[in-house]
Amino acid sequence: MKEKVVVGMSGGVDSSVAAYLLKEQGYDVIGVTMQIWQQQDCKTTAQEGGCCGSSAVDDARRVAAQLDIPYYVMNFRQQFQEHVIDYFIREYRLGRTPNPCIACNRFVKWEALLQRSLGIGADYIATGHYAKIIQLASRRYTLRQSDSAKDQTYALYSLTQDQLKHTLFPIGDYTKDQVRSIAKQAGLNVADKPDSQEICFVPDHDYAAFISRTTGTAEPEGNFVTADGTVLGRHKGISHYTVGQRKGLGIALGKPVFVTAIRTDTNEIVIGTNEDLMVTELAADTMNYMAADSLNPGRHMTAKIRYSHKGETCVLTDVSADGSRVCLRFDRPVRAVTPGQAVVLYEDGCVLGGGIIVS
Repeated sequence: MKEKVVVGMSGGVDSSVAAYLLKEQGYDVIGVTMQIWQQQDCKTTAQEGGCCGSSAVDDARRVAAQLDIPYYVMNFRQQFQEHVIDYFIREYRLGRTPNPCIACNRFVKWEALLQRSLGIGADYIATGHYAKIIQLASRRYTLRQSDSAKDQTYALYSLTQDQLKHTLFPIGDYTKDQVRSIAKQAGLNVADKPDSQEICFVPDHDYAAFISRTTGTAEPEGNFVTADGTVLGRHKGISHYTVGQRKGLGIALGKPVFVTAIRTDTNEIVIGTNEDLMVTELAADTMNYMAADSLNPGRHMTAKIRYSHKGETCVLTDVSADGSRVCLRFDRPVRAVTPGQAVVLYEDGCVLGGGIIVS
């Protein structure tokens, strides 16, 4: 009997080729698009290349028809609202910078979708992520993709061993150009479809306006201050800002200045120089370990502090008794360590684990 796999199809070229490759490999493939957002907003999002809109469903359905595989749209609006939208708003209002793609992967794709897929008899779920899964002894972990520009292991660090056991990444050995070439050879009509960009549910990229619209409440203004508390001007509300930000501050000090910290207790945005953003240490919590059960202080590795960060070598300086919190020190200063973002730890290209930056 063929092994059954549910492929999360966004209507893009990556997930379409993932479904094509799995069928070519002999799997019993089912295509699924997750309905995660209100329909009227989906149409707007889809125009910007988002992955949940009506055009995405249309594209995915056409690819499924080309591949002659069953196709369904599954409703995950409640899970997406709770674990992605509400989390996104809550984190910004607390002065942190969230990563909704990581939350969506963890709680929607690899919890809700996986459980529903297993419930209908599937052996695996598969996506169009650029990553590889390796098994060594009893543990599975993700490995950086050879095309470093497309590597997506950073956003997958929170997957558990059980989730990895039921996951396939069919395009993990291919570059983006190769994936598009496969799509053209297979005659898939999404071969030249542009990649989606930014956060799918905020098509205009105005996060603060989205939060105000969604909550129905406006944030209070506050002060821009220096690190010692000197008032420099007024800000529009803390959701408008993130650590490292330079553009859109609305203040002129005669030199380049950046957001260096957000003080929610006093509703202040701290302004400083680029040098003020350079740090050598960070702390992270809610750790998830992938390639090992735990990590010990003194271990050297590479850490990425955001998706686009190339990584910097560091040493683990402290681990809490339960392993949920770690501290690390970089070999060289890194710029704009941002609370709310993930730090992901690598060794020889494999993901050791990761957590959420707290300081």
